[in-house]
Amino acid sequence: MPIITIRGQFESGAPEIGRLVAERIGGDYVDREIISRVAEKLDLEHEHVVAKEQPPGGLWGRITHALEHSMAYGGDVAGVYAPVWQAPTSDAHYVDALVSVIKELAEAPAIVIRGRGGQFILKDHPRAFHVLVVAPLEPRISRTMSTLNLSRDAAKKEIERSESSHRTFIKRYFGADLEDPVNYDLTVNTGQISYEAAAIIVDAAARRH
Repeated sequence: MPIITIRGQFESGAPEIGRLVAERIGGDYVDREIISRVAEKLDLEHEHVVAKEQPPGGLWGRITHALEHSMAYGGDVAGVYAPVWQAPTSDAHYVDALVSVIKELAEAPAIVIRGRGGQFILKDHPRAFHVLVVAPLEPRISRTMSTLNLSRDAAKKEIERSESSHRTFIKRYFGADLEDPVNYDLTVNTGQISYEAAAIIVDAAARRH
């Protein structure tokens, strides 16, 4: 089964598609929000993590193990999955922690990892399949207006802020162009197809990788 990384333009549907793909391949779906919860717990209470709440064979147990491992080598656990505009200045430790977490998660039989440079960290992984999700600007503005209850102008600015932050993050830590199609095995445009259809396409393509 494949290891899938998925990255998408703001409100293009990457999180929704990622979850649907994970269901189809029978694997876990991991994004910043999930790992940040574990990172915060480890950073604030790492001596008191309750092992029975984080079974080693489960998703949370593997995330905990990866973060604890990065801590042992001076990794910046608290910052690993903070918002991109809060990325720490201690670049070497930060990248070491990030790489440790992503590579640990990629040991799973099947998993979908959203964002955070996974496509660059796992670019040479034999089972990794990298997906970029895009969509025209106007539908993304409409989705942002609805999701965040913003005016059109505010929604457009939010999209610009988010995408600028992510481009800067990838350029800074990986020296790459975030949306260069060469960095991906498949690009899916959700302007004309549903998230469900996109998930079917990603699943089919990844299985033939």
